[in-house]
Amino acid sequence: MTSHRSLSTHRGQGVAFKVAIAGGILACLAALSMAGAGPTFRLEMLSLGEAFSMLRYGAFVALAAAGLGAVSLLIAAFTRRALPAVLGSLVILAGLALVAVPWLQIDQARSVPPIHDITTDLEDPPAFEALVEARKAAPNAVAYPGETTAKQQREGYPALGPLVLKAPLSEVQEAVEAEAREAGWEIAAVSDSRLEATDTTFWFGFKDDVVIRLRETADGVRVDMRSASRLGTSDVGTNASRIRATLDALEARVSG
Repeated sequence: MTSHRSLSTHRGQGVAFKVAIAGGILACLAALSMAGAGPTFRLEMLSLGEAFSMLRYGAFVALAAAGLGAVSLLIAAFTRRALPAVLGSLVILAGLALVAVPWLQIDQARSVPPIHDITTDLEDPPAFEALVEARKAAPNAVAYPGETTAKQQREGYPALGPLVLKAPLSEVQEAVEAEAREAGWEIAAVSDSRLEATDTTFWFGFKDDVVIRLRETADGVRVDMRSASRLGTSDVGTNASRIRATLDALEARVSG
């Protein structure tokens, strides 16, 4: 009887180990699929829809991996074997971590307005000049979309507004150019009162265009910024985050 029980336990350990390994393989495949979605789109090997499908399928495979990890953990618990239990737990964690990536993106998209053109001046948005042709070749508009977008921005980003710096115009302009170069933007045009540039996102290589406008006022130099995506309906908050980060960095650079 003891021998039979020992044999069953040994077999159970073998099954748990194999299931955990299968889950680990699925988790690796899911990671490759999800990590490769951005580069394949960036290299124009896949369309955007196909790249997003890679993300979605990768998430499904990651869920399957987590499921196999759970099965392995249950078998290991029944047979009281530590190694398969550890492997099963690791597979569960890996699968859930991979699923969290698109889930967090979806959650972020739901928390912001579905717009892709953000500006600190809704009454007189800075206009693109040097980047007009580049934007004409892309799906999204060159001109600011209008009041519907402005209303959504007011509701979604009520605190977003211009920056006023008490410094000479030349100093602010130098700070703007220095900040753009430090951020790694591709500068299209720069003058004493404006700068146009393009920022390329890391993973998918999305191109977002930026224009920064400087105007002297009685209170100092007013800095207005517009950041607009060339592709997509929603920017998932990227442009607003870029504007906030840039204006905060400019203020620190000039004040410091």
